[in-house]
Amino acid sequence: MDKTPEVFKKLKLSLDETMIFPSNYLYKFIIPKDNDKMKMIEDIFNYAGAVITTRPSKTGKYTSISILIEMNSSDEIISKYVEIGKVKGVISL
Repeated sequence: MDKTPEVFKKLKLSLDETMIFPSNYLYKFIIPKDNDKMKMIEDIFNYAGAVITTRPSKTGKYTSISILIEMNSSDEIISKYVEIGKVKGVISL
């Protein structure tokens, strides 16, 4: 995932203007079909309340991941994007 700090600044402003925390936030990612990468993403969100759903692509080469979780601040949301950015091959939607 290639996100510049400028993108995170804009995201933070948008989140702070449109959300009241704590609030549910929906993360969406696409990864190549890879159980290790899936496990890494699950571990990043491994605390109570996260609802993780997956769906394989039509060809079976990729997996779509949706994660609905209650977050306490825009900084907390962005920190998860930074962690996910360390997993190679993840596309953030």
